[in-house]
Amino acid sequence: MHNDSDTHIPDLPVPALLAGTKEVVMAELHRRLGQEGHPAIRAGHGCVFRFVAAEGSRVTTMAALAGMSKQAVGEVVDDLEALGYVERVPDPADRRAKLIRLTELGLEGQAAARRIFVEIERSWAERYGEERIATMREVLEQIIADAEVEAVIRAADDITAASAGS
Repeated sequence: MHNDSDTHIPDLPVPALLAGTKEVVMAELHRRLGQEGHPAIRAGHGCVFRFVAAEGSRVTTMAALAGMSKQAVGEVVDDLEALGYVERVPDPADRRAKLIRLTELGLEGQAAARRIFVEIERSWAERYGEERIATMREVLEQIIADAEVEAVIRAADDITAASAGS
């Protein structure tokens, strides 16, 4: 287990520590993806790899989930398509629309990334203690869940205010 006296990080706010942790994890992820035959996958591609559904997704759906513009996600899709990680297929619900679907290479890259994330978390549990990592996971999951609930409440309040005004 890691000894707290080994290193000292200045008193940073928790959000800054989380951002730094994300940078460490992403660097390790991309280093290992490169070693495993996916050197072209970059952090910016996460808006597709993270949010694309198994049956395919529209760019607008992935953009909304990622909190990005349709144009920005469209550029990522263009890049991933050129690299062979995604393909555009007709949407069976609307032939005018296209779905973005992972290719075999894309599925391999996504599976490798998920496995690497699990391995990183497992190594943290070994280094810092399973209980501490489990507690950290629970707290972070609760923060995200609370933020999602608050977003739904804000949206409902906005709808109620708009209805009252009409």
